Amino acid sequence: MTPPPSVHGDLAAPTVIAASIARERRRVLADLVALAKPRVVLMILVTTAVGYYVGLTGAPDYARLLHLLVGTLLAAGGALALNQYWEREVDARMERTRTRPLPDGRLAPLEGLLFGSVLTALGLLYTAAFVSGLALTVTLATAALYLFVYTPLKLRTPLCTLVGAVPGALPPVTGWVAAREDLGVGAWVLFGILFLWQLPHTLAIARLYRDDYARAGVRLLPVVDAEGSSTERQIVTGCLALLVVSLLPTLIGIAGPVYFVGAFFLGAAFATLGAWQALVPSTGAARRVLLASLLYLPALLALLAFDKA
Repeated sequence: MTPPPSVHGDLAAPTVIAASIARERRRVLADLVALAKPRVVLMILVTTAVGYYVGLTGAPDYARLLHLLVGTLLAAGGALALNQYWEREVDARMERTRTRPLPDGRLAPLEGLLFGSVLTALGLLYTAAFVSGLALTVTLATAALYLFVYTPLKLRTPLCTLVGAVPGALPPVTGWVAAREDLGVGAWVLFGILFLWQLPHTLAIARLYRDDYARAGVRLLPVVDAEGSSTERQIVTGCLALLVVSLLPTLIGIAGPVYFVGAFFLGAAFATLGAWQALVPSTGAARRVLLASLLYLPALLALLAFDKA
């Protein structure tokens, strides 16, 4: 005998509710992951691992490397989530960021704050417990500079680009100190490469989204000097300085001749595109500089790992 329609409804209701709860949990989880910016974290992990490998003087300790990457993942993801928490109102004013979980209202600000704080704290504690005190110091400095210096400066001065390049260049230093427990010249060469790479990379993004940044009150160089050529000069200067500094690993004995030749040609190509953007500024030229920066860094790091001395 077929049960009455009401019975069908009673049986179906729990299933529908359970499915709805499952979808909501998946959405919240996806939004929390988005707060941690997985693609940026991946780049941080790669530069950290390369710093560790280049810094090795003996056989790698894979357990230590794994602990280093876990701690870095947690601390970096947490700091990036906290950055989105503090910049949620700025993000809401920009087309490219207004659909992020916090400005779009899919997550409450308190959720973002708690998630970022817990993740960062776990990362720092994990690094202290399983890697070393020196690695913890560098990781803590990275998070503190990013959150408490770079983030507020974005609304005040175009110098924020230079300041923000400091925490962005510290992950390979963390890897180096995890391998050697020192801050030798090799660590600072790696720092210099990552620091200088960020200048053309970040300024190209700022040039492409200048109007968006201006609408949000972010005082990047293309916003402050919209009609001038300061951005282009700094892109060229950054590319040329990067070309020189990228050759140092061979000169100080942590990389071989294959790396030297590859770094020279990669740097020369990158500098050529930067110079083209300076001579004939355009959206297309800025986009090519940005694409070149995204190809340059992994290629250079791969060469460095391949031809480690």
